[in-house]
Amino acid sequence: MLLGENISMALAAIRANKMRSFLTMLGIIIGIGSVIAIQTVGNSVTTSFASTMTNMGASNISVGVTQRETEKVKGDESGLEFEGYRVIRTPEESDFIKDNMIADFLNNFSDEIEYIILSESLGTGKITEIKNSATVAVTGGDEGYFKGQNLTLLAGREIGDKAIKGGKAVCLISDYAVRKLYNTEDYDKAIGKVVEVVIGQKFYDFTIVGVYKLDDSGMLFGANADRQTDLYTTLGCVKKHTHSDGYPSFTVVKSPDAQIDTNELRSRIQIFFDRYYHTNRNFEVTTSSFESMLEELTKMMGTISTAISIIAGIALLVGGIGVMNIMLVSISERTREIGIRKALGATNSSIRLQFIVEAMVLCIIGGIIGIIIGVTGGSIAANAMDAEAHASIASIVESVGFSMAIGLFFGYYPANKAAKMNPIDALTYE
Repeated sequence: MLLGENISMALAAIRANKMRSFLTMLGIIIGIGSVIAIQTVGNSVTTSFASTMTNMGASNISVGVTQRETEKVKGDESGLEFEGYRVIRTPEESDFIKDNMIADFLNNFSDEIEYIILSESLGTGKITEIKNSATVAVTGGDEGYFKGQNLTLLAGREIGDKAIKGGKAVCLISDYAVRKLYNTEDYDKAIGKVVEVVIGQKFYDFTIVGVYKLDDSGMLFGANADRQTDLYTTLGCVKKHTHSDGYPSFTVVKSPDAQIDTNELRSRIQIFFDRYYHTNRNFEVTTSSFESMLEELTKMMGTISTAISIIAGIALLVGGIGVMNIMLVSISERTREIGIRKALGATNSSIRLQFIVEAMVLCIIGGIIGIIIGVTGGSIAANAMDAEAHASIASIVESVGFSMAIGLFFGYYPANKAAKMNPIDALTYE
């Protein structure tokens, strides 16, 4: 009997027992649907995160002062040192990365990095203009910091290199802050104005040289709410007020021409700063990158997907047992049909193939329904998480193949039992 005829007979048998067939396929549908949904969500979140990291500079390396995992504790009599329990400490000014370290770093890595990003926060305060006010977070940055901000200016100009090097008290504020303070959308009117920011009990004056467009994506506040926005000024200006001569952290932007792996560069930067911090008992310099974060996320999502796939595999196993059970029932009900076919000359192999094909068709239909449900459910979940849905083509192909394998494996025993029937016994079966 041709394969096409076997498939037609299988479909006819499924149509004849729709509810029973659907209940048999349910385990397959749940198992495959779960796997596809989880894979879709995992791919969507990972792809979205990777896209975000790429836009932010996935190969950028963060360098920062962190507390050592263990600290040396002196013995009281012997003078020996041993590893003790770590006490949570806050780095002091003396623990920060100093300008001379950064200058030495730039000299040693000049061929491999494009620039570094230095910034320091002055704090969050309020600007008041007559009866209007706006809350701002004041941050000072160097040339590299403003390169990485990608601000869209609506009025005025960027803070120039001369102002940055001179530590001028000039600033960029958001269009939102201008509207709040001056009740106008003519942002040019704000250029040149001096704003006074009150942070705690201190007053700081800044001259506005530019107005940038605030990214309102994800804004949860009403138009009249006092939303906090950023006020950008020069790093030197902030340093004059904080009297700090060090940095708790900075960011390295790798040169696009540097033929070196990000993780390898991270390791070398770590070794470089270890020379300065090997005598520091409590703190060290550590490095991290978005690439490493992405790798960790991918591993985590892979682990979660594997765990859920194992659980879904149990559902598939139950579904496969259900297929075997329903095929045994079907063979029992069609014993006379099998006897007639064998009496008319049907071979054992053709009988076996007929019921194997029927079991495989049952599983494939269940697999297809599971794929549709999985992709749909996974896409809805991904969209709910504000991630663009990305179905896993590989998992879909694997699911179809797995469905066929389940049909073959769990359908073989009933099919073989049907093939070995004695035609005389089958014809006389009541």
